[in-house]
Amino acid sequence: MPYPSSAPTRERAPLLLLRGALQHRLDTLARAHRVPGAQLVLDTGSQTVALHAGVADIGTGARFTADTAVPVGSLTKPYTAALVLLLAEDGDLDLDEPAAEHLPELRQLPEVTIRHLLGHTGGLPTGPDSDAAARTTAARYLSAVCTARDALFPPGTDFSYSNAGYVAAGRLVETVTGMPWHEAVRALLLEPFGTGPVFVDTTDPGRPVAAGHALNAATGRPRAVRQNLAPLEAPAGALLASATDLAALGAALVGRAKALPPDLAEEMRRPQPGARPGALADGWGAGVALYRQDGQLWCGHDGNAMGTSCHLRADPDSGVVVAFTGNAGAATALWRELAAELDELAGIRVPAAIEPVGAGETVPLPECAGDYRNGAIRYRVEAAGGGQLALSVDGDPPIPLRCYADLSYDLVAPDTGRPEPGGAFHRDPATGRIDRVQVSGRTARRAD
Repeated sequence: MPYPSSAPTRERAPLLLLRGALQHRLDTLARAHRVPGAQLVLDTGSQTVALHAGVADIGTGARFTADTAVPVGSLTKPYTAALVLLLAEDGDLDLDEPAAEHLPELRQLPEVTIRHLLGHTGGLPTGPDSDAAARTTAARYLSAVCTARDALFPPGTDFSYSNAGYVAAGRLVETVTGMPWHEAVRALLLEPFGTGPVFVDTTDPGRPVAAGHALNAATGRPRAVRQNLAPLEAPAGALLASATDLAALGAALVGRAKALPPDLAEEMRRPQPGARPGALADGWGAGVALYRQDGQLWCGHDGNAMGTSCHLRADPDSGVVVAFTGNAGAATALWRELAAELDELAGIRVPAAIEPVGAGETVPLPECAGDYRNGAIRYRVEAAGGGQLALSVDGDPPIPLRCYADLSYDLVAPDTGRPEPGGAFHRDPATGRIDRVQVSGRTARRAD
């Protein structure tokens, strides 16, 4: 099917002729960033190139293959969202009904809809860490997190990335289908997509899998790390997939897969009111992030597990899908550099990441100093040198901020001094007082 686009384009060489150059850059960048292994898939709708490089596990020396499944972390969330939309299409639920109609654990938040859960606009805190979550049940987890006292903002008015919202979405799937989330996603999505199902807790995966890796501080070399995810968090981050698997999801998101009807794909891509994700993306749909590039609105998601970094981008107008997996935290930098080169190599401009704000001259914002809270996470903003501010999270060393007149700010990386996308402060519309701060997509409410 054609994918008309109004964006300026230049003629692309056939991808198969570029395979050697693309493989060379993937190999070179993986070595440069000390990433043990990576995968890249480019799919234009008529041509596909799938590449892989390096080793899947530094300990065993197992090589990456096209079929190697990588822990994709939060890239699990679009699959969970797609499940919910399939249930809505069957009439089992309504995206705009209160989630508490199906989940009594959310009864303190009667205005939070299912759509709010999928678009991170319900005002839910992010939820406790995996160690704490492993000691409880999903029902108790949600009852403790989804309270009126901890709500960050009125539903539909703002954005705060929330794992708890997807724990709720997964529990919703289980309540409606009567199946465990693992079984539902396998039967309704993974197998129709042609994806061999593998999860963090799978003991016999039946296909090659990759380990995540971190740098050993003493030797400077990568070492394999264990995945740490509570069972109840599975709908938010338990999936393992290859770049080819992610590309199949991307093809579905642009309307090229029977497993996800085009009208549901369009629903997932539709920008949600109030969704201002700041440093994460330019907008958010019902389960996917939205990225602007050359006047076009791409969709996709990023996912980081323990020692992995995975990324998906899909352009509904041109039909182009780009998927990447890497088995080290440093693969995020590899992805960004590789994506920047795809324009020259393949004529594909990919929105890899949000740029730092840099909105004019920095200004002092002393009224923003104070304590903020997202569930159990504490954010402290305090005065630093030269009238600027610094941010610390749960008592960690403070990170300098570059603040701008529109209340946005960049984080200054302590090791390089370079600005990174940070977020923004928000005023209470009724009082004009600074009452929230968004930090890398998560919103915290003023507590002092």
